[in-house]
This record gives sequence, C-alpha cells and structure tokens, in this order.
Amino acid sequence: MRRQGTDHANVAMSDVLCDFCHSEWTDSRPMIEGHLGACVCGQCLAEAYRAVILNGIDDRDGVPALDCTMCREAREEPARRSAAWPEAIICTRCITMATKALERDAQ
Repeated sequence: MRRQGTDHANVAMSDVLCDFCHSEWTDSRPMIEGHLGACVCGQCLAEAYRAVILNGIDDRDGVPALDCTMCREAREEPARRSAAWPEAIICTRCITMATKALERDAQ
C-alpha cells in the first residue's frame, strides 16, 4: 500500500507501507510487492509463514474462500489474516512465493 498523499510519480521508500502492519519500507525492513501495489514486509511474512506453513493455522474462520490482499484472488487454501488490520489476508500460495523471493534476494 502507499501512504496517503503519495506522489505516484515520485514514490519514496517511506511512502511504501506493509498492508499487514502499516510499517514503512526501510533498508532493514524488506518488502514484497503483490498485485496492484499490495505489500507485505519480511516480518509479517515470517509470521504468516510460521503460522500457516509451520503450524497449520488457517484464519479463514470457516469462510470457504478469502480474497488474498497480495494476489487479489479468492483462494480456498489456508490463509493468514493480519491481527492489526483484519482486511489484510495472505494466502498460502503468496506466502510461499514471497518467502522464496526474499530468500533469493538474501543470497
């Protein structure tokens, strides 16, 4: 997401916010961008990975499919919902793809 009032012709790092915690993108807080400017920071991604992939937690709460904030698709797989911003949801596929992208960047 972008900070309100961002000049879209001149986006600074501090204008880019994580959709899941609303923290700014910094050199020490990597971000992954999804569809239509959606972003997840490395910390929120790690939390989602631990919850969904490692611990099998599914925040769909009985809803068959949720719209993923990152890919904008209605997904029927386990997903993680932001505790702070419940409208922000990341699906298993996006968790996996974003984690692989950050791992590649770290090398």
